[in-house]
Amino acid sequence: MVASSVLGFPRIGPKREVKFAVESYWAGKSSEEDLQKVAAETRKGSWTSIKSKGVDYIPSGDFTLYDHVLDHSVAFNAIPSRYQGLGLSNLDIFFAMGRGRQADNVDVPACEMKKWFDSNYHYVVPEIADSTDFKLLYNKQLAEYKEAKALGIETRPVVFGPLSFLLLGKRGRDAEPEFQPISALSKLLPVYKQLLSELKEAGAEWVQIDEPVLVLDKAAEYGSQFNEAYTALSEVAPKIVLTTYFGRLDSNLDYVAKLPVAGLHIDLTREPKQLEPTIAAIKDTKIVLSLGLVSGRNIWKTDLQAAATQARKAIDALGTDRVIVATSSSLLHCPVTLESEKKLTEEQKDWFSFALEKAGEVATLAAYLSESQDSKVAEALEANKVSIQKRREFEANSDDAVRKRVAAITPDQLNRKSPFPARREAQKKVLNLPKFPTTTIGSFPQTKEIRQARAKLGKGELTQEEYEEFIKKEIQSVVDFQERVGLDLLVHGEPERNDMVQYFGEQLNGFVFTQNGWVQSYGSRYVRPPIIVSDVSRSGPMTVKWSSYAQSVSKRPMKGMLTGPVTILNWSFPRADVSREIQSKQLALALRDEVIDLANAGISAIQVDEPAIREGLPLRRVDWDNYLTWAVDSFRLATAGVEDHTQTHSHFCYSDFNDIFPSIQRLDADVISIEASKSDMKLLSAFKEYGYKNEIGPGVYDIHSPRVPSEQEIKDRITSMLGTLPDDLLFVNPDCGLKTRGWKETEASLKNLVAAARWAREKYA
Repeated sequence: MVASSVLGFPRIGPKREVKFAVESYWAGKSSEEDLQKVAAETRKGSWTSIKSKGVDYIPSGDFTLYDHVLDHSVAFNAIPSRYQGLGLSNLDIFFAMGRGRQADNVDVPACEMKKWFDSNYHYVVPEIADSTDFKLLYNKQLAEYKEAKALGIETRPVVFGPLSFLLLGKRGRDAEPEFQPISALSKLLPVYKQLLSELKEAGAEWVQIDEPVLVLDKAAEYGSQFNEAYTALSEVAPKIVLTTYFGRLDSNLDYVAKLPVAGLHIDLTREPKQLEPTIAAIKDTKIVLSLGLVSGRNIWKTDLQAAATQARKAIDALGTDRVIVATSSSLLHCPVTLESEKKLTEEQKDWFSFALEKAGEVATLAAYLSESQDSKVAEALEANKVSIQKRREFEANSDDAVRKRVAAITPDQLNRKSPFPARREAQKKVLNLPKFPTTTIGSFPQTKEIRQARAKLGKGELTQEEYEEFIKKEIQSVVDFQERVGLDLLVHGEPERNDMVQYFGEQLNGFVFTQNGWVQSYGSRYVRPPIIVSDVSRSGPMTVKWSSYAQSVSKRPMKGMLTGPVTILNWSFPRADVSREIQSKQLALALRDEVIDLANAGISAIQVDEPAIREGLPLRRVDWDNYLTWAVDSFRLATAGVEDHTQTHSHFCYSDFNDIFPSIQRLDADVISIEASKSDMKLLSAFKEYGYKNEIGPGVYDIHSPRVPSEQEIKDRITSMLGTLPDDLLFVNPDCGLKTRGWKETEASLKNLVAAARWAREKYA
């Protein structure tokens, strides 16, 4: 009999209950007990919902109040010394590491965050030092396994694997310079053995150990360490299903197939070609093969017949008892359920499958492959077949004008009229900025009043005219604030925008939107990705009115703010029937028109943000060139249509640039701003190494934390930057947009930023 499995589930609650509970705890409005009660109710709801769909292997231990990797670091006592001895509870240490803390005589910044592989989820990077004293402070997996069991639900605990934990971590600040986290493996394994043996003693039959690092090139050199680890763990653990996702094993399969594990999971939605070599590698073993056939990364219904065809290849070779059908990865990257969607048309709803519906898909697929005689299974298969056919018919329609415009793109459209040195001189005359110019990344705090006004507009309680007057007042207020604080290059603050991607999607043809399709980005920051369903085009100007108004109420230069084509693509749920390259170029052409309109309206600096350009990079280096070519071309296509005197900006966050720096240079933006404060400024070495010649603004403080940086901190960061960057190229700005911050901390932080920049002008005059 073929079994079914879900690798993980959204931990946000169907109505974002966890977000609201966490933020209430942070605000001091509720207790830890109140927070944990909401967490327990959310876990119960997830487990019972998945069970109701008929899934055999239900995950536990994957829930988190902030980040599952951070959970692991704290539980294993991988807590940097700066968070210890502060008199904080384990929970408050956990949150301090995730978001920083500045209260009750405690002032510590947050740990570094990075993108989780090629997704828009952020994980908190583990810090490992030779002095790290690994020990199990609490067994989260055991507690949640028992919690589910008390509800009458047998689960398969999920554990973050030891090799991925170390290889995705970084050397701690207290470590010796030559220290590598992987060298701590022998110290770490006894703690894993304790965790796993306790699960086995509690009755867990299987345990899912996630080792996503196996789909990266770097894992190739760690075969002996994997063998060491899993030989040790298999002696004391429940049956281990070694889990990979987002990519292919490639040559790592050679040693993975020899590991003493009971099961192996592979992602066939992202890498279907790895099925045959994996079957061949494990055929003569007893390893059970878990097939990731239902995508954990998109919202499209699974073609169950096509998935069954893939599964039968494994069944024919291994037998039904050695095959599990599963989600490709955790479903944390999907909204919770379609049941919450009331405004999508019936046709649109029929295209989609969210997390709970995907759980149903794996159960239906497993039953079908097990030759179930249940009439409900046959009905579900037939309904799925009809749905897939209807979607294919819709996808066959196209916008000929859009397709022809993409086909007619020429190399000249990708190039500015002059090289950067000539453009820079023209821009100096127009912008007249001082040395070390100060600016922000775009958004300012989205207050309760802004959200309420937007909601009232949606409910018809405000007319469009009333709403626009409200937005004008907000813009005026933000502009006045920036002038008062002393910023040099202003922004309008984006009060009219619900989200940096959704806002544009709502004004472009080709998108649909959900009411409650929330997905966790990091911590309590959730996003509602738009869905691209057809060819993309612009009907008219999207931002010109607001940027023009902002410029009309200030004599200082104003930046127009746009989200770039690659980021809109990567932070939406893209089409499955058209290549990402085609979708990106359609978006780029729409944005090109907007950039030109902004410039013609007198906006002399235009920022086209691409925070997701590094995130979209394929996981295997051999696949990089094609992506980088069309991704960079898309940005250039969007920005190259303006005159030399228009200064183009772009913003990047949480990116390792070293490997792709030639592509960053090829973007040819006049100014780029980057996240730098949480990565200890290590990103800047690439700019020096490659001799970057355009202007750059490394973030001088972390906006994802509520703590206010001191003026001296910012001075120190500027001084550090000038050890790597020429002083005539440096902008001074925060790490990212200020949308999620409060006004009090924003004002204090920006005053310190401006003061530090003025100090630098005097010191380095």
